[in-house]
This record gives sequence, structure tokens and C-alpha cells, in this order.
Amino acid sequence: MQMNATYNETDSLEGALLSESRSAEIPETDDIYGWLIGSWELDVIGYDDEGNVLHSTGEAHVGRVLEGRAVQDVFINPRRSDRGAVSPKFANWFGTTIRIYDPSIRAWRVNWLNPHDGFRAELIGRRRGKEIVQEGTFPDRTPIRWTFSDIAKNSFQWRGER
Repeated sequence: MQMNATYNETDSLEGALLSESRSAEIPETDDIYGWLIGSWELDVIGYDDEGNVLHSTGEAHVGRVLEGRAVQDVFINPRRSDRGAVSPKFANWFGTTIRIYDPSIRAWRVNWLNPHDGFRAELIGRRRGKEIVQEGTFPDRTPIRWTFSDIAKNSFQWRGER
């Protein structure tokens, strides 16, 4: 394959990436992340391996992407206004999650990437009752479960377990 590229200043990454609505190929009943679209302030409580507790404020920005076939976020902790050279090493995230609907399993393939520390995870997301449960592994094969619960119009709980 050969490609010839010409710079087009009227187009942009945002214009090509972002989508206004869900793809018609995703059944409404399987659109389990649509409620998440928008910007969120996060109240983060983290527990490191030694049992220390970190409390911080983060931010998340979520939108539909790739012709509405995926939902992507930018997840930042601590929030941008609080980041700096002294930001904690633990729970220091400036990464992205991309959730892509897979019609063959009627679920979402979820990939988290954090360039700050190289952290990544692969999960499968499904509705389970009133919760959204994402199960998968870290690269070292450690099992993980990330759960959205108590989902309301302006709030939710998120719990990460390993």
C-alpha cells in the first residue's frame, strides 16, 4: 500500500476522532457507557500496597469517538491545575481509556493506557444489574475488576480491585 499525504488545515484530529452520537450499529440496550459522556470532577481515594491512603481531586473528560463506535476518556489525577514536579508517584494518572463495542460478544473491549508510568490494562465491560463491571488483567496476568456503581445523572462510584 502506498499513501500520499497532503496537509489540510481545515481538518483536525478532533474533527476526525470525535462523534456526536452512538453508531446505529450499537443497540441502545448495549450502550452502557453513553451516560458517561461529558466532563467529571473526581474525588479519588487510593490505597497503595503498603496500606497508605492517598486522597486527591482528579478530572475525566469523556466522548464518543471513531464514528460513534467507541467511547474514550482522558483520566487525570491529580487534576491538571494540581500537577507538578512534586505530584505523587502512586495514583498519578494522565491516561486514556478506549472502550470499543464488540458485537460478537455483545460487550465492550476496554483498554487503559497511562503513558506517565507505562501502566496498561485490558478488560471486558458488561452491564451486571445496575452496575457496569469491567473484568480483565494487567500485563503480568494479575486479574482485575473495575466497577461503576451508584450511577446517577451527576455522580457515580468507581472501584478498582485486583
